[in-house]
Amino acid sequence: MSDTTAPQKSGGIRDLGKMFGGGQSSLRQFGILGALIAIIIVFQILTGGKTLQPGNVINIVLANSYVLILAIGMVMVIIAGHIDLSVGSIAAFVGIIVAISMNRWDFPWPAAILLGLVVGALIGAWQGFWVAYVGVPAFIVTLAGMLLFRGANQFVGRSTTEPIANEAYRQIGGGYLPDPAWGVPLNLTTLVLGVLAIAAVIYNEISLRRRQAKIGAEMAPVWVSGIKIAALIAVIVAASLLFASGRPGQSLPISGVILIALVLVYSFVTNHTIIGRHIYSLGGNSHAAELSGVKIKRVNFFVMMNMSILAAVAGMVFISRSRSSGPLDGNSWELDAIAAVFIGGAAVSGGIGTVIGSIVGGLVIAVLNNGLQLLSVGADRVQMIKGLVLLLAVAVDVLSKRSGRPSILGRFGRGKPSDAGDPLTVSTPMQRPEVVPGEGGPDASSRPPSTTPNA
Repeated sequence: MSDTTAPQKSGGIRDLGKMFGGGQSSLRQFGILGALIAIIIVFQILTGGKTLQPGNVINIVLANSYVLILAIGMVMVIIAGHIDLSVGSIAAFVGIIVAISMNRWDFPWPAAILLGLVVGALIGAWQGFWVAYVGVPAFIVTLAGMLLFRGANQFVGRSTTEPIANEAYRQIGGGYLPDPAWGVPLNLTTLVLGVLAIAAVIYNEISLRRRQAKIGAEMAPVWVSGIKIAALIAVIVAASLLFASGRPGQSLPISGVILIALVLVYSFVTNHTIIGRHIYSLGGNSHAAELSGVKIKRVNFFVMMNMSILAAVAGMVFISRSRSSGPLDGNSWELDAIAAVFIGGAAVSGGIGTVIGSIVGGLVIAVLNNGLQLLSVGADRVQMIKGLVLLLAVAVDVLSKRSGRPSILGRFGRGKPSDAGDPLTVSTPMQRPEVVPGEGGPDASSRPPSTTPNA
């Protein structure tokens, strides 16, 4: 047993890991964030500065917001130890229902959105029932759902394209934040949003240090917090200026605002609520979670239902931008969402992953797509490159851990045998609750150490 009371090595670069909360899971995010920055710099050079032009950055958000929304739900499904192959078909089915409700049934657009959310919730309840209460593996349930709702999309829409005529609804996926146009060349609404984000970052860091001090938890050095705040402010300022300096009428897309709101809400849910901790404990060791009192059926039902609701949101955002709903909508969306989650550091066996990490993983794919298109690389080679990136992102860490050494990204935290013995991780509320597997229980021997939370 490791001695958790022994003083941990700290100082220098080791303390930088505490910018993300410490622990190998956080360090994986640190690594993938660095990879994203490196990819952006490479494409910025190779494309002659086109990658970071305001119009291109705005286009990346517009074209990929629906995949990033799916990634938020998918990371929760994968953390819980499942997978969902039906999200593309669900999004397409909800999209055709919403389009028809406005065109043929004369639904006002808010009522159509509400209808889409209800349909998504009902589909999620259907799939959640089979997974949680019947015990059918999520892989099979969602594979059936992929076929079922793809067929339902073509049956309801008669395999034709349904146009979206409502201009207000089109703004959801293709509109931008309004600009008061007070003679300022930058979009003021976007700049105000950036200022609010900076204030939130500073408040959050101060609040975090106060909570850690109150409970006696180990805190990162003040200089680490300073670097963290400065880095986040630099990113926010750069992003705000990019989005605010687009062509007249263009700024931060409304779909981007929806995405930011969802990221904030689901980051809070996964990090600071009971249901979030139960999802992590379920994916880390379902038997131990059940013994500790977690209602695993309810958690599984919630995760599957939540995924379908987010798929409905993604479908509505997509048809709003494309101004129509067609029979081919949603094809391969589930693969993009799953790839984003795994590139973002989620564990294949569940129990590990974050909303922020999945968003960063999705941005890696989005920037790769965009940069390769700017370089006029063919679609066939783009697919091959994306496949190799996904394979390498997962294989590097898996092989490193299998060799008995810390993961490659985890080498920044050398000196810590595992997060289980890391006092910072134990005292940080975002990590899973302490669940003790029963002695001799099936999961105690069947699950390898690398699949346990924070392993």
